[in-house]
Amino acid sequence: MAENNRAVIKLKERFAADIVEVKEFRGEVTVTVKKENIVEICNFLKTTLAYNLLTDVTAVDYLGQEPRFLVVYNIYSIPNKDRLRVKAQVSESDCSIDTVTKVWSTADWLEREVFDLFGITFNNHPDLRRILMTDDWVGHPLRKDYPLQGPDREPYKGRLS
Repeated sequence: MAENNRAVIKLKERFAADIVEVKEFRGEVTVTVKKENIVEICNFLKTTLAYNLLTDVTAVDYLGQEPRFLVVYNIYSIPNKDRLRVKAQVSESDCSIDTVTKVWSTADWLEREVFDLFGITFNNHPDLRRILMTDDWVGHPLRKDYPLQGPDREPYKGRLS
């Protein structure tokens, strides 16, 4: 059924060489793409196919596999009432992908969160810095190789009550 999805058909016509995989599960379509043209792909989805709302950007860490990370964009077309998930492969050795802030301004904070928690750099981001962890925090807490007890830090010496 995913192959009959209008967005998938249009994406395959325009970006055939960039599409790695198309899956459908419980009525939700996911398109996995190469990261090199993520901005062009997202811009096409917004301008041509009316996916005008970026609802979330997150990542998945597949420690021990290559590519190690998938950056996940959950998008929605308000006029067509249709959801689409786009995943872009990011390797551990080149842990970066271009920002989509010029396509959807909401990507600004969402990409900062992914940067902070996974350590994935968004090239050309207007303000890429930590958003949840303190500036002196060591590591990225949502990576699978992050220590369960957190990094070695000074114990808290203030009052607890």
